Amino acid sequence: MLSVDAQNLLFREARTANTFTDEPVSDETMKAVYELVQFPPTAMNQQPLRVILVRSPEARERLVAHMADGNKAKTSTAPLVAILAADLDFHLEMPKVFPIFPGAQEMFAANEEMRVQSAIFNASLQVGYLILGVRALGLAAGPMSGLDADGLAKEFFPNGDHKVLAVMNIGHAGENAWFDRQPRLSYDEVVTTV
Repeated sequence: MLSVDAQNLLFREARTANTFTDEPVSDETMKAVYELVQFPPTAMNQQPLRVILVRSPEARERLVAHMADGNKAKTSTAPLVAILAADLDFHLEMPKVFPIFPGAQEMFAANEEMRVQSAIFNASLQVGYLILGVRALGLAAGPMSGLDADGLAKEFFPNGDHKVLAVMNIGHAGENAWFDRQPRLSYDEVVTTV
């Protein structure tokens, strides 16, 4: 079992960061995050999440142009920003990642609706794991959905084979990084036993 401190870091005390210090986030740190988050479960071991780490000023400017007004300033100043997308052609990797089902690639190729739905679902799971991985390495995460997803997809995935799910600012939490904790629904409001 994780210690209470670890549970608090990942869940109870974790919130979306809105400000960051200017301390950079290295490629080595992001590789360490990926080393953690590549293993949690997805359906049929699908791995549709694709991540673009936005580091150059030119790419940052292109990204910020597609963010909602309330997200532009913090996205402009975060030490690292990641564009998180679902690869709608993830099935091409299925023989490599799920060799125990040799027909998986063909099954997904034959049903576009199922493939897209599966890509979005499994990449969304992976986004959640990524947030936890960032927190586990002592960084703060600022995931956002206030953005023009179609515009970002056209800008950064011009082949049309990816669906942007979110953008996440990553770094060390800055001054006044957290809003007050907002209420959560209780167990009884969420869980039903049948």
